[in-house]
Amino acid sequence: MTQSHDQAQRGTSQASPHAAATDPHVVRVMAVSAAAQYHGIQLDPATLRPAEGAAPASQDLLAWARAGGLKARSARLSWRHLIKRRDGSPVVLLLDNGGAALMIGADPTRNIVWLRDPSIPREQDGVPVDELRLRQVWSGEVLLISPRVTRSEDSRLGLGFLFRLVMAEGRLMRDVLLASLVLSFLALLPAMVIMVVLDRVMTYRNMSTLNVITAFLLLTIVWETLLNYARRRIINTLATRVDAKLNVMVFGRVLGLPLDFFERRQTGAIMYQVNQIQLVRTFLTGKLLTTMLDLVTVFVMLPVLFFLDATLTWLIIACAGVCGTVILAFLGPVRRAYGRWMGAEIQRSTVLLETVHGIRTVKSLSLERQQREIFDKVTAESAEAKERLGYISNWPETLAGIIESFMSRGVLMVGALMALIEGRGKLGVLFAFMMLGGRLASPLANMARLIEDLEEVRGAIAIASDVVDNRQEVAAPNLGTQPEIDGAIRFDKVDYGYPGTRALALEGASFFIPAGSSVGLVGRSGSGKSTVTRLLQGFATGYEGTIEIDGNEIRGINLEYLRSQFGVVLQDNFLFRGSIHENIIAGRPGLTLADAVRAARLAGAEEFIERLPDGYETVVEEGSPNLSGGQRQRLAIARALIHDPRILILDEATSALDPESEALVNANIERIAQGRTMVVVSHRLSSLTEMDQIIVLDRGRVMDAGPHRELVDRCSVYRQLWLQQTRYMESSRAPAPVLAQGH
Repeated sequence: MTQSHDQAQRGTSQASPHAAATDPHVVRVMAVSAAAQYHGIQLDPATLRPAEGAAPASQDLLAWARAGGLKARSARLSWRHLIKRRDGSPVVLLLDNGGAALMIGADPTRNIVWLRDPSIPREQDGVPVDELRLRQVWSGEVLLISPRVTRSEDSRLGLGFLFRLVMAEGRLMRDVLLASLVLSFLALLPAMVIMVVLDRVMTYRNMSTLNVITAFLLLTIVWETLLNYARRRIINTLATRVDAKLNVMVFGRVLGLPLDFFERRQTGAIMYQVNQIQLVRTFLTGKLLTTMLDLVTVFVMLPVLFFLDATLTWLIIACAGVCGTVILAFLGPVRRAYGRWMGAEIQRSTVLLETVHGIRTVKSLSLERQQREIFDKVTAESAEAKERLGYISNWPETLAGIIESFMSRGVLMVGALMALIEGRGKLGVLFAFMMLGGRLASPLANMARLIEDLEEVRGAIAIASDVVDNRQEVAAPNLGTQPEIDGAIRFDKVDYGYPGTRALALEGASFFIPAGSSVGLVGRSGSGKSTVTRLLQGFATGYEGTIEIDGNEIRGINLEYLRSQFGVVLQDNFLFRGSIHENIIAGRPGLTLADAVRAARLAGAEEFIERLPDGYETVVEEGSPNLSGGQRQRLAIARALIHDPRILILDEATSALDPESEALVNANIERIAQGRTMVVVSHRLSSLTEMDQIIVLDRGRVMDAGPHRELVDRCSVYRQLWLQQTRYMESSRAPAPVLAQGH
């Protein structure tokens, strides 16, 4: 047995002489990484975070693969199932000794599988292993890794999507429907019992039968109470789950929208449109679900009512049909009035949100009266539209109310007349019918009113879907390659124009930035400097030409992975509400305070952080009013450096700094740039003189590229910019002229 086990071990590692000396847990990491590479995904070992002090378990490896944009699950496979796999993708076999092997093929005719040691190059051939040898080192545990499936068109927000969202909770829906079915049958019993009491017990004065019926009714009440309680609990759980799924879906879609969507739209309008989901959610888990459950009551009671009195049953159905017809006739006017009200509400929300966001400007410029007048105007328009909507909606409500009243009261008069005409024998049937008819009339009226509610929800869906179903940033956010990034950047004849404009922001732009070099982007306003940085980060893909990082076209790189390789500092940076420590390590929860301190020191922020009352635990308030502009900027630089990015982009990053802070950051530039590619956009040419090269842009074209000294001599655009700034600096340093006395 020992000899057979040794042969099996050699069979899974003989292609790699050093495999036996490799840590088995490291081999498992290499196996998952190799399986991911097969699907074009480069997993970063730095993102694998097992429990502290422990080797990565299978669950850690699965989470690592999923975070990289792959589908991954563990399973136990028999030899029969293993050898029948024909999808061609590698399977990670978790060996009993803690290591792993990659199954790269199978031959059912020879009853062997081909295994490869993940620690050897992929080009090496695998080793054939039969069932007997494999069983000595493997007990059936595997990791199955495959590309993640993208969303289909069926995921577009609409009534069909919402219905599938509810029906996806199959077990809960089954329990609710079963409880509703039982409750519908229980609802029949009191009416049938009263019919028996009136027609049998009262006629024959049978006390024993009355006692039995009373006990039966009490038992029915207990069961009905328990079932109603259970159904409400289940419906609450169902509503909570659907609400959570819907909110997560909407938030994910909003995060997936491209940056230019938010730049083109007003924030208030976006917030109002997204909030319409709450109306949809309320309808979904309220009126719609209640109406679906009412259908169960209708299907159960209709046969019984037809049995009791077909004429009165048809009368109730006819009334429900007339109610639905009335509501349908008013749908068009209601839809138009609702659309006008929604438009007015969007304007009102936009004015309110913009005023709150810009309250500092409003108060600084004393714009309170102006904003109040604007808000009064849009509020009046919204109130007028709301009043018009209420006026139009009131008519179908009024007419439907008359019909519903006849369903509950008029039918009683008709039934009483029929009972008088046909004799007293119909009295018990009439009472039973009225009890059940009342239970039936309300659901039928609600079903008719559901048509009007559906129209309102359709309007809300149309408003919300304008945001939720808008074009996502990438069609398949979890796909794309994840190559190792060094930082070499190449633009080759790149043309790009912003949507809605005719002029090109970049025209035929071509340049090369070697990995690890520092580069400045200069030019007049509108020359295309920030456009270069936007394209680099994948914020726009509708360009012509080629943009490569280390020879990889950025459109083929996984977008989330691409941006994780950048550290970006903008002119105006947003800080989250929370401590300074939390802001610096934002998005990197595995990092520690020591990492935050190191990044702050590199950004020149350490000195002011230590002077704060609570140091790194000082809370940054909303809008960061307790920090100066220079302090916010240095925190943003520290946040960009915290994960040691391969490419650092500083887009006017020092423009908000005072001269002392700017000098401090510039003094650290050499240390900041060490080991990474740095792209600096700046109007202050004096801060770029020590860069490896400076790229000069003018009206979207690359005019020249080279060191500062060469550009001053040969590039007229750069020389003009340099002379303008140096003249201004010299004039600002020159002493003011002395005015003659008497003047």
